[in-house]
Amino acid sequence: MTTRSTYLLVDGENIDATLGVSVLGRRPHSEERPRWNKLLQHAEEAWSQPVNGLFFLAVGESLPVTFVQALIALGYKAIPLRGEGKVVDIAIQRTAEALATREADVMLVSHDRDFAPQMAQLAEDPDRRVGLVGFQEFIASDLRAIPNLEFFDLEFDVAAFTSPLPRVRIIEIDEFDPFEFL
Repeated sequence: MTTRSTYLLVDGENIDATLGVSVLGRRPHSEERPRWNKLLQHAEEAWSQPVNGLFFLAVGESLPVTFVQALIALGYKAIPLRGEGKVVDIAIQRTAEALATREADVMLVSHDRDFAPQMAQLAEDPDRRVGLVGFQEFIASDLRAIPNLEFFDLEFDVAAFTSPLPRVRIIEIDEFDPFEFL
């Protein structure tokens, strides 16, 4: 009998673009990017099982060797893709469809509505846990509408950043700390 595991599907492009355009309003500096090791750790702790981290990235003519080596050292399988169209989206969609045939749980790290059909299909299985990781305020409404999907905020739940991000978010009154704004 094999141990159940979680497949962590990372749309690094989407996270980087959302962080840069929507949160920071500029290209993130290296120290402002997520700590990808924290994401693997969070996924493992959240569902108490081993994690297979798949990090999808679009590449041009050359492989970003340093970044790929860092991902591999952290425990990810780096999946560099090249071709026409949104290659990362296509690969993640195909992977999610393939996972529908396996007994495994799935966490997607993206805000992109293009994955809604695959995530909805995965979430229909009552024996499967399906999660979404990102910045809560930027998650596509199509993804939010999927029943049985668990949401994890990349900054607040995962703690993937070394310093607070300048985000405007809805705060539950029980969590409000006026000292954050003074």
